Amino acid sequence: MLVVDGLVLQVTRKAIKNMYLRIKPPQGDIVVSAPLRMTDGQIERFARERRSWILAQQQRIREARQRLADTAADGASHGGEPAGFIHDAASWWTPERRNRAASAIDARLPALVEHWSAVIDKRPTHITLRAMTTRWGSCTPRTGRIRLNLQLGLLPPQYLEYVLVHEMTHLWTNGHGAEFQRRMTQYLPDWRRLRRELNRYTTG
Repeated sequence: MLVVDGLVLQVTRKAIKNMYLRIKPPQGDIVVSAPLRMTDGQIERFARERRSWILAQQQRIREARQRLADTAADGASHGGEPAGFIHDAASWWTPERRNRAASAIDARLPALVEHWSAVIDKRPTHITLRAMTTRWGSCTPRTGRIRLNLQLGLLPPQYLEYVLVHEMTHLWTNGHGAEFQRRMTQYLPDWRRLRRELNRYTTG
């Protein structure tokens, strides 16, 4: 751990060539991955050069956490939607919120699956809803199983469709390389815009 002008850096040295810096939610921790032979002085200079960026990212995380706290305090009956991933899922996901989110997804999902199965020419074998904390969806191509973040039921409906198409595209190809991007552009030409918009709901 290094302290640089009041900034606390969590430093991990690894067998890598370049240094990486990220601000980790939900507390805004400053995490540095540095090459094994890099000195503390070099790491300190690296952090000082990026001080403005670090502070801006920490502020963004604090604002997202505050919006999330305001939503939780306001209550689902007011129609509020979470501003980021629900990290403390056990306390935030009340039975009423779970039911509301699941009902919203269940109302849209069958028609979406039918439509996109015809377009993509692949059909998931099973779709489950989960209160995920770090991703909007996941897919196991080998089994055809898809998992969707329950939180999508509390967001505008176009994001449920985007995530479903994203995961169904993985039934054709692993990873997010050229083939994946080609297919996504074919299926949803504006998928990059939807991804950017959806990522605004995340805290990291």
